[in-house]
Amino acid sequence: MTRQIHVKGIPIGGGAPVSVQSMTTTDTCDVSATLAQIQRLADAGCDIVRLAVPTNAAAEAVRAIAERSPLPIVADIHFNYALALKCAENGAAKLRINPGNIGKPEYVKLVADACRERGIPIRIGVNAGSLEKELLAKYGSPTPEALAESAIGHVRLLEDAGFGDIAVSMKSSDVVTTVAAYEAFAASFDYPLHVGITEAGSGQRGIIKAAMGIGSLLLRGIGDTIRVSLTGDPVPEVTAAIEILETAGLRKIRGLHLISCPTCGRCKVNLEALIADFNAGVTEEVRKRGLTVAIMGCEVNGPGEAREADYGLAAGPVRATLFAKGEVIGKVEIADAVQALIKLI
Repeated sequence: MTRQIHVKGIPIGGGAPVSVQSMTTTDTCDVSATLAQIQRLADAGCDIVRLAVPTNAAAEAVRAIAERSPLPIVADIHFNYALALKCAENGAAKLRINPGNIGKPEYVKLVADACRERGIPIRIGVNAGSLEKELLAKYGSPTPEALAESAIGHVRLLEDAGFGDIAVSMKSSDVVTTVAAYEAFAASFDYPLHVGITEAGSGQRGIIKAAMGIGSLLLRGIGDTIRVSLTGDPVPEVTAAIEILETAGLRKIRGLHLISCPTCGRCKVNLEALIADFNAGVTEEVRKRGLTVAIMGCEVNGPGEAREADYGLAAGPVRATLFAKGEVIGKVEIADAVQALIKLI
């Protein structure tokens, strides 16, 4: 088990529930637009949000954003220790900064001291696209070993400064590389891990890459907080991350969990149409109950799956069998099956 840090009251590591993070795409200096996007992320179920802080003006804007944000703010900083100090003063709940990139050891100590005084953790964020030149020369490419060694080097700098309130990420756009880097690091360190696949892309391809990388690590017991990195509006990142956690059994499924078979030659009904009718007819109140509903197309696996769900139907050629909490309720004509299921629920 990893050690635990806290981001303004949200625990990361130490057995705490895996939290969901995202990052704003707005100009941080535009406080109103940034707060509006943060609210949308919060409404979607995000736990922690990160902001890009490339300038003094952005660091100043962090104060106004942190004061009004519904979510803890992570300041994302590269190379400039002064921006890190300013964000620590201005209410950031966490910093994302690589100590090896901010210059002299005394600068690292200044940032570490400022964070320690305020109870602000630091995430070391190693990225395959910005790996140190000496490690690229040593390994020839951003290998898992190179990513892990980079993370260890940054960790040592903070430890030398007497700071241990650390989270670590080692991201690549390659799933296999990323997973191997996290496994290598987790074998020797107990710092909480921020897990994700960087620059995963957009749409279905990006979600699949993120789910493969994040999901495989979570199922190995690796990962304390996650971010799905998708191009564009960040809200779908949160939706995908929550679904990954639900699928991995790490969060209770929210809303309605619909199970349906892929259909085959045994299926004698239009199962897609039945599902469409069900989705059109079920109420929002029912969707919020966290139920599992099975709509199955034949008598082979259908009854078993429907019986395991909270409610379900298994369709035959003419009639469908209705189930509730594992019990057979009765049979209805196919034409009446969906409405009967909705009424039963």
